[in-house]
Amino acid sequence: MRALLLAALALPLIAGRSDPLEGRIAGAPVRCIDLQQFNGPEIVDSQTILYRQSGKRVWKTGPVGECPSLRPFDTLIVDVYGGQLCRNDRFRTVSVGMSIPSGYCRFRDFTPYDKAK
Repeated sequence: MRALLLAALALPLIAGRSDPLEGRIAGAPVRCIDLQQFNGPEIVDSQTILYRQSGKRVWKTGPVGECPSLRPFDTLIVDVYGGQLCRNDRFRTVSVGMSIPSGYCRFRDFTPYDKAK
């Protein structure tokens, strides 16, 4: 019952969220991004992960194929090798209140989104 109540309270918050890429134009996808310049990640939905770059650029990625454990408000655990995050690098998630991470998923290419001028 408690979980149902929490889900009912969260639904308006999720439904009322605006598109984080609204007013932005997609650029050409790249294989890797330099992690030193980013805030994030932000899990938007089961197919979308965003990294924000100094407020001006947003990088969109997601999993290769299905990643059923990817949900908003989860914590992303990323295996980083060097200072870059690249296509096919692995990640897992941990749900709120849990301590056991999910199985591994892999990143797709990273697409930059810039504000329209």
